[in-house]
Amino acid sequence: MYSLEQLKIFVTVCETGSFSAAARQLKRAQSGVSQSIANLEIAIDKTLFNRDKNTPALTEQGTALLPIAKSILHQQQNFDQKVESLAQGEEHELVVAIDESLVNAALMQILSPLAEQFPITHIELVVAPTFDVESMVRAGDAQIGIVYVDGELKVDMDFFTLGHARFLTIASPTHPLANLSVVEEADLKGYRQCVHRSVQKKELWFSYKISSTAWYANTHKALVELVKQNVGWAVVPELLAAESIAAGEVVTLPVAHEYDGWLTVVGCLVSRSHTSGPVLEAVINLLQQHSLVDKDWDLRK
Repeated sequence: MYSLEQLKIFVTVCETGSFSAAARQLKRAQSGVSQSIANLEIAIDKTLFNRDKNTPALTEQGTALLPIAKSILHQQQNFDQKVESLAQGEEHELVVAIDESLVNAALMQILSPLAEQFPITHIELVVAPTFDVESMVRAGDAQIGIVYVDGELKVDMDFFTLGHARFLTIASPTHPLANLSVVEEADLKGYRQCVHRSVQKKELWFSYKISSTAWYANTHKALVELVKQNVGWAVVPELLAAESIAAGEVVTLPVAHEYDGWLTVVGCLVSRSHTSGPVLEAVINLLQQHSLVDKDWDLRK
């Protein structure tokens, strides 16, 4: 029967190109490496290397078995890492829920070090509207939630501020509101509004329906697309609308009571239903290190 140690030596010889190089890397005698390969060949009744030349060359059988040997060693490494993580009390899995409009490449870059730091932990990213994210954290279905915060005290979960996000009121360039030098609230009420609303029919406190007619969507991206089609006007995150504004597909409306847009707090909710472990603490530390308190939530900077 072959051993994992023999497979390790086999793979090392293939990666280094010779028995002597493998012996140096493994800090073993060359004779021991050669004997291990010979014993492996006897155990599986296959010739792995052609030894006719000074440099060993993989046989056809050796070439076929090499990727399988690497896979077995990789599984062993995963097993060892899992045992170590259990010994250290690391969580088996972690759920991070994020408001759909706050997901971008820079946020993923902030979280990406977790893959190397905790290779065995399963991390699930759930993208949902703020109200759904908050519900998940409250119910314990997510350990962390990144949301727009309404200022109410969260007595059933922990919270810290990440920064602020700017929301703009937008419309199609061909919309009648786009021709006004100043847009009053009464002007907005006279036209169809595209409103962000969760599946539970909850609306954000700064962009709730004020018009007599409305279309609803549970993602801000959908609202931007509706505005492009001149369905109505909407209040959306600046970062999400920036590309469409630059392309001239939508315009920012000069609303009298929020001429420079509406600033709202971006915060992190932490569930109290889960015991804090190394992975959860690492996520919190990463987010706090990159928090932009008193600045716009612009992760591109």
